[in-house]
Amino acid sequence: MTEFFIDPAYKAAFEQLGLNSIDSVFAFKGNQNLTKANLAPYRSRIEFQTKLPSTTFFLKRYENPPIMAQLKNWLSAKKPVSCALAEVEAAQKLAAIGINTPRMTAWGQSRGSFFEKRSFAAIEKIKDGVSLERSLPDFFNGPATKENLVLRRQFIRQLALFIRKFHDTGYRHRDLYLCHIFRVPDGRFYLIDLARAFKPMLLGEQYRVKDIAQLHYSAPAKYFSKTDRLRFLLAYLGREKLSAGDKNFARRITGKAKRMVRHDAKHGRAVPFET
Repeated sequence: MTEFFIDPAYKAAFEQLGLNSIDSVFAFKGNQNLTKANLAPYRSRIEFQTKLPSTTFFLKRYENPPIMAQLKNWLSAKKPVSCALAEVEAAQKLAAIGINTPRMTAWGQSRGSFFEKRSFAAIEKIKDGVSLERSLPDFFNGPATKENLVLRRQFIRQLALFIRKFHDTGYRHRDLYLCHIFRVPDGRFYLIDLARAFKPMLLGEQYRVKDIAQLHYSAPAKYFSKTDRLRFLLAYLGREKLSAGDKNFARRITGKAKRMVRHDAKHGRAVPFET
């Protein structure tokens, strides 16, 4: 079984590049290879542009993914779903309930009797968006003036409310580092890389702790103080003061982050929130 879809608004632009079938998508070279050394061999990522309209896209492709990887996707989605379609569906469902996600422009899959052979998703680049790992607003880099401190606290609160809104949907990201949160000039946040996002039937609180611990871990100490982290947690929980239960939640977050520290230290990697 083969499925292939392109958003009608981009169909002509994709066809100009010869992207009109599963085969053509997997033969396409694009403009820039984004494959990293730690990327699984069945996965590939490239960047490409269309002219009319002038837009940048990221193409994620999966070819002959291991059966265990597919079964994990099925378990998370509670149904058989291809690697690419898992991200497409999560992004579309979240966007429909008010969480900003990148636009899924094209996707497709080819399946055998039971398992996926290959699948892809073409994702529109967030216009003028920058990941929080790459760049924070200028008021974080300037002197700690009264105005900048106010703006920093507003930013932390807005980020906390965005993450709370996301978690209130029942979804958990499972890869919620600053590199996967984008910000556009008007201040809106976007979640990207949603291939692992899911709604857990069990252990939802455990995955919530993991998400917040990943944020805590990836937030550099030179920008976010202990007080800033407390402000984030209070805004996220909707509290003026932490309860006993909230303090236990905070301890679980820091405990998880410390385990991440030990893991990265063992592999000689820098620890963001300690630098």
